[in-house]
Amino acid sequence: MNNLANCPFVIVGASGDLTYRLLMPAIFRLRELGQWNSPVIGYSPDKWDDNQFREHVGEGLRQFVPEFTAQRWSDFSALLHFHQGELTRSDFSTLQRTVGDGSAVIYLALPPALFGTAAQALAEAGLNRAPDGFRRLVVEKPFGHDLASAQTLRQALHEGWQEDQIYRIDHFLGKETAQNLLVFRLTNRFLASMWDAEHIRSVQITYAETLGLEGRWRYYEHAGALRDMLQNHLMQLFTLVAMDPPGTWSADSLHNHKTEVLRAVRPFKDVDHNAVRGQYVGGTVAGKTVAGYREEPHIDPGSTTETFAALKLTVDNWRWQGTPFYLRSGKRLAEDYAEVAIELKEVPRGLFGEGHKNWLVFRMKPDETIDMVVWAKEPGLALKTRRRILSTPYRREHEMEYSAYEQLLLAVLQGDRTPFPRYDEVEEAWRIVDPVLKAWSQGDPETYPAGSQGPHGQTHLMALHGGWRRLGETDQDS
Repeated sequence: MNNLANCPFVIVGASGDLTYRLLMPAIFRLRELGQWNSPVIGYSPDKWDDNQFREHVGEGLRQFVPEFTAQRWSDFSALLHFHQGELTRSDFSTLQRTVGDGSAVIYLALPPALFGTAAQALAEAGLNRAPDGFRRLVVEKPFGHDLASAQTLRQALHEGWQEDQIYRIDHFLGKETAQNLLVFRLTNRFLASMWDAEHIRSVQITYAETLGLEGRWRYYEHAGALRDMLQNHLMQLFTLVAMDPPGTWSADSLHNHKTEVLRAVRPFKDVDHNAVRGQYVGGTVAGKTVAGYREEPHIDPGSTTETFAALKLTVDNWRWQGTPFYLRSGKRLAEDYAEVAIELKEVPRGLFGEGHKNWLVFRMKPDETIDMVVWAKEPGLALKTRRRILSTPYRREHEMEYSAYEQLLLAVLQGDRTPFPRYDEVEEAWRIVDPVLKAWSQGDPETYPAGSQGPHGQTHLMALHGGWRRLGETDQDS
């Protein structure tokens, strides 16, 4: 059992969907792996006792954990306790007496608008201090809805909590492919000499979904694709590709380098030439007819919320001068597909013709794979070339798969802050997208049929770079 995992783990908002669908299944699996021994204290206004909380959690585990059994549940349920209360100093003071003077982690599984209120009340009740250990506060994204609100949230959190106590969860940074992207580029010598604008022509970062709202209409209608995916998840992947190698492996060193590259992104002066938005209309996805966004239940028929967003980022530093970074994400697209694709420049002189593009592709879905697109001689009497794919799956058949939340919850308990964005990373990312949000506050997004590659306008972003890779292009040998 992990000796670092012996402190109470308090979930404020324990009756919510995040706890039910993601947190408790992840904690259950960590317990099964021998990595979790912490008591879990659920906190919410619900009039439950320990047994009712356990029944609620057990119902979710039966639904979301395939390996759930009664024997395993008997062992796990003993860790679960419940504390009723509101987000007030007085109620949190009674929780403090339950937690005691030792180490504890407090996870805010709450609507974003309540983060500041909860953090301040927790601090006023003394839950930010531990005479005999540490106190850590975990906050879920989104971290604000624009630059001003992100700065307001930071100030609210910092009134009672130090920055090194705050763990901001962006679950993409717990994904294996995101972590492997950093390890792969920083441990393989042959990449070091070509990881710059002299050798890399462009970078495409794509996250495409066939899904629609799936019940998230209340959040999504106010967020849209730019806030939901690009400002946080894809911007973090961008920093892992574009940052300079840190001198030491430490949280602050890593965050410093990520923030540095965000600060080097050229501000948008002409949004129309560097950003594209779209909204899906009715179409066909996986053989099924689906409604358009404005026809979805609860959505305003005149909604201008974008369900597709794409950005072209220019990095003004020595390493990346002249190499564009393209980010895009959308719903109701042709494929469930995600990748980070590095396009290398062609050799200076085409001795065997033109069009010999090399790609290094980190694919996240439908499966986790690293592909390198190279060229070799085609068998036969003629001196012709043929594209070949050097491909390796990320995971071998016998290796276990861990969820992003399992990775990140364990990192919180261990005090590893490297996979959690620091406040200046968050605010610099908002600085980049703020002009786009302001420009998109007027007008309508371009429409695209559900089940398509997305809005046609996205092709204009990379008119000089041959267009986007097609969704589902898994680089099979041709």
